[in-house]
Amino acid sequence: MFKSLREKFNTIIEKIYGVGRITKKDINSTIREIRTSFLEADVAIEVTKKFIYKIKKKAIGKKINKSFTPGQELINIIQKEMLLEFGEDPSLINISSKNPSIILVVGLQGMGKTTSTVKIANFIKKKNKKRVCVFSLDINRPAGIEQLKLLSNMSNIDFLDIENKTNHIKILEIGLKKAKKKLYECILIDTAGRLHVNKHMMEDLKNIQRFSNPIETLLVCDAMIGQDSIKIIESFNNNINLTGIVLTKTDSDARCGIALSAKSITKQPIKFLCFGEQIHQIEIFKPKKMVNRIIGMDDITSFIEKINNKINKKNLSLSRNYLRRKNRFNLNNFLNQIDKLDKIGGVDKIIERIPEQYVLKNQTISSLNNSLVKNFKTIIQSMTHKERNNPKIIKGSRKKRIALGSGCTIQQVNILLQKFYHVKKIMNRMKKDGTKSFFKNLFNKKIF
Repeated sequence: MFKSLREKFNTIIEKIYGVGRITKKDINSTIREIRTSFLEADVAIEVTKKFIYKIKKKAIGKKINKSFTPGQELINIIQKEMLLEFGEDPSLINISSKNPSIILVVGLQGMGKTTSTVKIANFIKKKNKKRVCVFSLDINRPAGIEQLKLLSNMSNIDFLDIENKTNHIKILEIGLKKAKKKLYECILIDTAGRLHVNKHMMEDLKNIQRFSNPIETLLVCDAMIGQDSIKIIESFNNNINLTGIVLTKTDSDARCGIALSAKSITKQPIKFLCFGEQIHQIEIFKPKKMVNRIIGMDDITSFIEKINNKINKKNLSLSRNYLRRKNRFNLNNFLNQIDKLDKIGGVDKIIERIPEQYVLKNQTISSLNNSLVKNFKTIIQSMTHKERNNPKIIKGSRKKRIALGSGCTIQQVNILLQKFYHVKKIMNRMKKDGTKSFFKNLFNKKIF
């Protein structure tokens, strides 16, 4: 999901991330690219216009945070605005305030409504530990009732088979009475789908909703049908009281712009994403995770702030003194830096937060992991004081002795030395440009 949009955003971000000066022309160019990316991803035109207007208003004349470059500040604005526009926290299914909790599942035919009903029922049963049952009002499609029954049996979800199959309200009355008698805590009702949105269908749904008084009315919508999804959502939202949206086929090659449009247009949240045919293939929709995935930043700005808070000012001052002395950086200092990485969360945790495009393009970053860094510590601790202070003397026989002493291979010793000299080069760059400038350009190609 969002693969195409994510790739386009990665390209946009790569152009501006380390830029030290951004003009009004640069901002307008970036905004044009974002507009094109949104429209190609089937984000609704009105939503795109509204989003672009807000970005432009906030970006032009914005005072730059001293911790970031202008490019990073612009990305930060885009990220925050997306979270404001599309929501930040997941909207959880409401099943606690009523007993039994009645959930009405609606949608057009062919959207995956019946399968989604069972997926949601299974999710509630497993995650919320509730006694759940399902039944169908789809009197126009007997195969739909059989499908719901089959999927329910396969998932150990209780299915209520109602004999009277001629009237929606009568089936609803019998089904609810049966479910309440058997003390089910949650009842999911699969309604009839239609090929088109029409007044007769909406009148039926209004009557069903009025009679059942559900705590949730979920609209199931296919992520693959693009802009048409918005029209469907609007039509249902204008006629009945929706409380949430379920997106299906999110594992497809769909551009999934509907996920960015739904809440903005209808003010109703996306509650679930469904993917695949298996009953367990459903997850709570997390807007923040979606935005970070699209941006490709994974909240890198908050991570930089976290690093700043973790670094001890006294140790930072000592590090600066080392940097001022020519060629002073040695393997003792390198070992000290490795210990600091552990305090921040380890190499694996850091790489998780670095934008994917920088990790994939850079062998130095992508080849690192906690296990490798742990080997580095063992290797350095097997060296003599003289070798740590002057790594240049570590040649063939010394490498062999160090490898034996640390339980590593000569190749691993060579990798350590290679990484050390690379870090030393970066340290020299920090000495030249200053610590603040270095962190502001942390992922710039000039550094890595």
